[in-house]
Amino acid sequence: MKTIFYFFFRSSQKHMHSQSLLFGIIATLGLFSHVLFWNFKVDAQTLTINNTEINSYAQAVLAMEPSRQHAFEEIKKIIGSGDIPKIVCNDPNSIRSLPKKAQDIAVDYCNRSQKIVEDNGLSIARFNKITIEAQNNDNLKQQIYKTLLRLQQAPANP
Repeated sequence: MKTIFYFFFRSSQKHMHSQSLLFGIIATLGLFSHVLFWNFKVDAQTLTINNTEINSYAQAVLAMEPSRQHAFEEIKKIIGSGDIPKIVCNDPNSIRSLPKKAQDIAVDYCNRSQKIVEDNGLSIARFNKITIEAQNNDNLKQQIYKTLLRLQQAPANP
């Protein structure tokens, strides 16, 4: 897995919770993009990303967030008050630098995140390309943000 990014908006108590969660997702995904994801080089050309891919991407991001938060908190407890070192899923050395229990948490998170991305209809390579493009393309970032909001505000399927 690789990156994600950040956003914010709206008020009212009901929307404030969604806003806080979305801000947390995006901010930490941008931070975590280099912490628990794979490195990926971007093609020099601009990507064409359709609405279906944006929706799949947003669903994957939302599905990964609870697991990401849990993994981050567990690793932080193990490491203590220091900064969490850079962890890259496809770099065994970055994972080996962690204490054993933190290694297990990072590997488990990487495996679950990869499955989530694939279950949402994207390859890891495509997910990473969209992430990188969103970091450099405000229009795409805004589309993803709006999709995340829409998905969070939609009633859950019974």
